[in-house]
Amino acid sequence: MVAIAEGSVVSRDAKIFVAGHRGMVGSAIVRKLQALGYDNIVTRNRVQLDLLDQRSVLEFMAAQAPDYVFVAAAKVGGILANNIYRGQFLYENLTIQNNLIHGAHLAGVQRLMFLGSSCIYPKMAPQPITEDSLLTGLLEPTNEPYAIAKIAGIKLCDAYNAQYGHQYVSVMPTNLYGPNDSYDLTNSHVLPALIRKFHLAKLALAGDVAGIAADETRYGRIPDDIVSSLGLGRGGDGGLVAVGAPTGVLLWGTGTPMREFLYVDDLAAACVHLMQTGYDGPLVNIGTGEDITIRELAQVASEVVGYHGMVSFDATKPDGTPRKLLDVSRLKSLGYVAQTSLVEGVKLAYADYLSR
Repeated sequence: MVAIAEGSVVSRDAKIFVAGHRGMVGSAIVRKLQALGYDNIVTRNRVQLDLLDQRSVLEFMAAQAPDYVFVAAAKVGGILANNIYRGQFLYENLTIQNNLIHGAHLAGVQRLMFLGSSCIYPKMAPQPITEDSLLTGLLEPTNEPYAIAKIAGIKLCDAYNAQYGHQYVSVMPTNLYGPNDSYDLTNSHVLPALIRKFHLAKLALAGDVAGIAADETRYGRIPDDIVSSLGLGRGGDGGLVAVGAPTGVLLWGTGTPMREFLYVDDLAAACVHLMQTGYDGPLVNIGTGEDITIRELAQVASEVVGYHGMVSFDATKPDGTPRKLLDVSRLKSLGYVAQTSLVEGVKLAYADYLSR
């Protein structure tokens, strides 16, 4: 049973703290709030406020006493990063969200939104996944630490609501992409990784070594296996040099898993919609309600980027969860439907990639 709290629409002069405002999600929420005329938005970068430092966070919350808090700060990454940095993902996410949620409580903040992740659901959950699937089965092992942290955040919000009468809402976004995404090929999610790999491969086919070097300066070191696939090597100074012909783009897994993708500005619009309408109920899935295979996604991304070379899949690498599609019936019943198609969104994301 969902609920809308009457008379709780957040006024335009309310003080709203967006934790994680420089990330993809937080920056999108700030853009949406500003577009709607909210001009009392509080933000802090990592230098100004270390979210891992409990004392600093509690003092900040007490001093600011915001009317509403968006918890969009987290340590994030793709399958590889989740699997390698398991301890960091669990500890840092638990610490960040505990500091923010508890700090909000101590500061008397009545309303807060905690942003989780669809990886909280069991690996073999019935599809599409309803919110009631939480804690009904085993998690996907590769991102279990991150998922456990996010589940703890949901339960902490629920517990504080029950014990203290707060209105701390949890939302579960599906796979996100868009402006301010991470294109680090060691830590990024699948769609931004595809965009960058295809862009680099397109440059390689054109013999644009200088363009590839500029991309590396902008978005981070290119792993050695990808450097080799581009027909390049490293000179004595570590710079890129042509050594042969490009061999195409090699992608992880079989390409058969199905995933749902949401343009991040649609997530922000959904979050602000729930804030404005005063939603005060159980956790809400936020997605499109439509999915696509990774192989089909690769085709969309390659066409948008304009790469027309070879694409192959390495079936020895992990696929992750076979399918992950969210049931967004609850979100639709609350009056929000995603507006951006996948092709349109990938075009916008690639334009942002090029502009940076």
